[in-house]
Amino acid sequence: MEKIFRVSGWLEGGSYLVLLLIAMPLKYIWGNPEMVRIVGMAHGLFFLAYLGVAFAMYDKYDWGFKKLGWAVVASLLPFGPFVFEAKALRAR
Repeated sequence: MEKIFRVSGWLEGGSYLVLLLIAMPLKYIWGNPEMVRIVGMAHGLFFLAYLGVAFAMYDKYDWGFKKLGWAVVASLLPFGPFVFEAKALRAR
């Protein structure tokens, strides 16, 4: 389960960075919105998967509500899943 959480965090965080650093400039600077649709959809799916796995970790590993809350907050920040994964999983 931890490996699945780690992979989902990397996919979610990576897709968020691609969306912010590549797709959004392509749309707003160079007028090419197609990449935002593709990367945005992938990021949305990875985001939902990350949250689903975070709730599964909360249930299976008896995470406190505070730790689950930090996982949710981390999913909203560009490098959040990477930092949360480093602190939450390696601290075990």
